[in-house]
Amino acid sequence: MNTTPQPGEEAAARAANSRLVRDFGLLIKSATRLEQRIDGELRQECGISHTMLEVLIRLCRRPGEEVSQRHLADDLTLTSSGTTRLLDRMEEAGLVRRIPSPADRRVTLVETTPHGGEVFLRAAAVHARLVERYFVAPLTDDDYGRLTAALDRIETALRDDA
Repeated sequence: MNTTPQPGEEAAARAANSRLVRDFGLLIKSATRLEQRIDGELRQECGISHTMLEVLIRLCRRPGEEVSQRHLADDLTLTSSGTTRLLDRMEEAGLVRRIPSPADRRVTLVETTPHGGEVFLRAAAVHARLVERYFVAPLTDDDYGRLTAALDRIETALRDDA
């Protein structure tokens, strides 16, 4: 095996080991591991996925608000077909129901069921426990404030640039 770097390999190694690549990879790995931990605990303790919890959060955030299936897809950054399949599973589990919009028959609204509300409360407690343990507790209050402020600026830049 040849151990002498080939032309371009050193430049590729520098690019692969750059601070930007390393730091962004750390963000993605941390977020992915936290999401996997939350998803696993939610499935085990509540019988729902993390994505299902995100739907319930959105539906419970403003009681009485009409939320269309399309708005859910946009909020969750899912495709229309992905949202339909997710809501099919949630409807089968008795967590949500879809109803026609009284204002526009082309629009389907989504709302939680009483059972969905109960599951949401249990799942929200699991979610809070894990977020506190793995996202909040490892940081000082100042670091946490800087992190969330920075994430907000990143999200705003991405949203505004779309």
